[in-house]
Amino acid sequence: MTEEKSLNFLEEIVENDLRSGKHTSIVTRFPPEPNGYLHMGHAKSICLNFGLALKYGGYTNLRFDDTNPVTEETEYVESIKNDVQWLGFQWKNELYASDYFDQLYKFAHKLIEKGLAYVDDSSSEEIAAQKGTPTHPGTNSPFRSRSVEENAKLFSDMKAGKYKDGEKVLRAKIDMAHTNMHMRDPILYRIKHAHHHRTGDAWCIYPMYDFAHGQSDAIEKVTHSICTLEFIPHRELYDWCIQNLEIYPSRQYEFARLNMTSRISIANWRPCIALVSAACRECRERRRRSRADPRCGFRIRRSSTR
Repeated sequence: MTEEKSLNFLEEIVENDLRSGKHTSIVTRFPPEPNGYLHMGHAKSICLNFGLALKYGGYTNLRFDDTNPVTEETEYVESIKNDVQWLGFQWKNELYASDYFDQLYKFAHKLIEKGLAYVDDSSSEEIAAQKGTPTHPGTNSPFRSRSVEENAKLFSDMKAGKYKDGEKVLRAKIDMAHTNMHMRDPILYRIKHAHHHRTGDAWCIYPMYDFAHGQSDAIEKVTHSICTLEFIPHRELYDWCIQNLEIYPSRQYEFARLNMTSRISIANWRPCIALVSAACRECRERRRRSRADPRCGFRIRRSSTR
């Protein structure tokens, strides 16, 4: 007799969704930022997203969140693709948030037209002060009362390159007294005059991750958007944008991230270096100078015994 294996909570959610007819198939995505090499924590996310889709007959998109041109390079894109394949998975579609820049821009204008977004001239320090604290409500920006027409023109001017970096941002108009700090008029777009690795100099405004994430999921009709636990406070904004834009209702779910906090003591340190090198390509260069890379989550040292 074989022992029946219990389902994890994500498998239970997927099976319930398929059984109820909420979804006839599932679509997941792995959305790394191309601003560095993958680490061991990413491996858990890759296995969850690709593994769920494989188990239930769906598919996974590899979508690069390339919304910050200052930190992104094609080298990281190719490295991430190689690492996903090294783990034994293959994506259905290779996509980029930049594929949706035109659509995301239209989404932002839709929020402006509905009176749910405004252009703010406040500095980053002023916006931070306006946010308040978890125990004290925030205060409204002096630019929050701009008309729909003025906001639409200013946002178009932002896209046209009429303003310098940091001179203006687009913020959602939600509630500055909200108990969730992420809902206190979050920034949706900022100005960055920087060359993008795919779109070149076509854009000088870029969406924030919280705006690009959910809308990209909706465009791709992702059924189960799986994130780590630190994104729980972001889910409310994820849902708010989808609801107010009236687009495909992708749903975010959170899982515990992989942390390695224990010190590993091993008589032969060479196999351990090989493991780290396979999981994090940066370590290959760093190990020549030092056998420590804090970003990999643990420290390697020669054992005092043989």
